[in-house]
Amino acid sequence: MRRVYAYAAYRLGDGPEAEDVTSETFERALRYRHTFDPKRGTPAVWLVGIARRCADEQLRIRGIEVPTDDQALLDGAGAPSPADRTILRLDLADAVATLSVRDRELIALRYGSDLKAKDIAALLGQSTNAVEVALHRALERLRSAMSG
Repeated sequence: MRRVYAYAAYRLGDGPEAEDVTSETFERALRYRHTFDPKRGTPAVWLVGIARRCADEQLRIRGIEVPTDDQALLDGAGAPSPADRTILRLDLADAVATLSVRDRELIALRYGSDLKAKDIAALLGQSTNAVEVALHRALERLRSAMSG
């Protein structure tokens, strides 16, 4: 449940909409549990796939994409002050907003739902290598946007 909520919050922002997406995800998972195929991935990957569709629906309703959290960039950077965290969060939100929808989705899957490249590959129907390369390039674009 935490992984699904983290992904939804990463895509939509922390709060009621992420909670609604999490609830909808588990409701759909129960309703369609007979469609789970362990050959296609783990239960966590299956649930995040459902959450992706639910989050996409919420975004279509709102008509906007919501930038993501800054935790991945803060890891290992020391403990910034609350003011520095706020500034970094705003800078990161601006940088993420410059990325393509695909790049934002890859970053949300990797850091929002904490999926490994092989799990993302299974979810998206791509090779692990293709996902790793795409993630690397997306992070390079994000770093570039943060420094520019």
